[in-house]
Amino acid sequence: MNSMFESQSPAAAPHVWDVGALCHAIGDALQARFNPVAVRGELSGFSRAASGHCYFNLKDASGQIRCAMFRRSAEQVGFSPRDGDMVEVRGRLGVYEQRGDLQLVVEGMQRAGQGALFEQFLRLKAKLESEGLFEQARKRQLATLPRGIGVVTSLGAAALHDVVTALRRRVPHIPVVIAPALVQGVQAPQSIVQALLKMYQLVQEGQGLEGDLSAKKSHQPIIDTILLVRGGGSLEDLWAFNDEQVARTIVQSPVPLISGVGHETDFTIADFCADLRAPTPTAAAELVAQPREVWLGALDLMQDRLDNAVHRLLDRQAQRLDLAAGRLGRPSEQLGRNHLHLARQAQRLRHAMLLKMQRLVQNHQGLQANLPNILQRSLEQQKNKLDRMDLRLQLLDPRLVLQRGYALLTDDKGKPVTHIKQAKPGAALKAQLSDGAVDVIVTHPRLL
Repeated sequence: MNSMFESQSPAAAPHVWDVGALCHAIGDALQARFNPVAVRGELSGFSRAASGHCYFNLKDASGQIRCAMFRRSAEQVGFSPRDGDMVEVRGRLGVYEQRGDLQLVVEGMQRAGQGALFEQFLRLKAKLESEGLFEQARKRQLATLPRGIGVVTSLGAAALHDVVTALRRRVPHIPVVIAPALVQGVQAPQSIVQALLKMYQLVQEGQGLEGDLSAKKSHQPIIDTILLVRGGGSLEDLWAFNDEQVARTIVQSPVPLISGVGHETDFTIADFCADLRAPTPTAAAELVAQPREVWLGALDLMQDRLDNAVHRLLDRQAQRLDLAAGRLGRPSEQLGRNHLHLARQAQRLRHAMLLKMQRLVQNHQGLQANLPNILQRSLEQQKNKLDRMDLRLQLLDPRLVLQRGYALLTDDKGKPVTHIKQAKPGAALKAQLSDGAVDVIVTHPRLL
């Protein structure tokens, strides 16, 4: 049965979603399009559960949105929220899939009037987004097996230690190039830009030496991926990664760039410009560095499969060779089997033809024996039918009705008189009886 959504043009048929998958896709779209988001409004229906999580609506004169603030974020609010308070919140838009509701997960709240820095962040985000710097189409896939990894961060940052530790543990064979930069303070944006440009220069030099034997002598690594990382902090601490020049420099990267700035709940402009966002610096290192043991294990598995496939192929070919040799060495046996098969088929054919002829003869004899009886029954049935029809005709004879005392009246023109209006006083009528007819004169007609 055709679906009600199907049309004559296959291209016009919409994709059929599962409900959960659609909710998840909407949540991803909101995440990519809006988050992080800041909203100002009035608290309504504020409640704090026993778990410490807070649930409320944020509304104004033209609308409202359902909000949830989990315990960790609620403990950082510096006042006691109440219904009617005007507040500014920042958080992430998403879909609560169990109910299909639009929901704002609040990660910070302050009384209205604060948050100028965050408003600046949102203005820059909107500007760069309108220019297409966040478009998914321009973002690239990571190299599956990078030949070199570049890291841009502070030499004294804990994030560098976490990244280097993860890379040494997972891919000690891949060279790592570090471009130091300030990651906090007034001078940090310009320092990050300079470090990125220096890393881009190293990437281009490595690409220029790719395939050249002299590259091995110069020990110049070929960098396939760049990590821009910093540990967590407040909005002010991470502000260097919300700089417009830093954002524009990130999108100029000649190779895929991963942003691993702050914690999982922290979002910066650098995250949206990068080819991929990692929730933490360590996660950024793990995304680009598949453990060497995994690849070695995959190679061993592939080798085992290749060995088994080759052995199975050789065994099958050996069996085919043995079978072919057996047939080639004894052609007379095959010929004898073919003769025997043909003889059995000929015998079956003769037997089938004999049975068919016997059934035809039996049917013919049966028809000859039953033909007189069939004809006799048919004649009797036709005679009985004629007798019944003759009886029905006799029953329709009007004379039988006249014999029971009825008469047929006709006027002087021979037309039957069936109504009292046709028998006017003085009219001459004719009454037909069973054995003759009499003339009558109407003297006084009477209604029943």
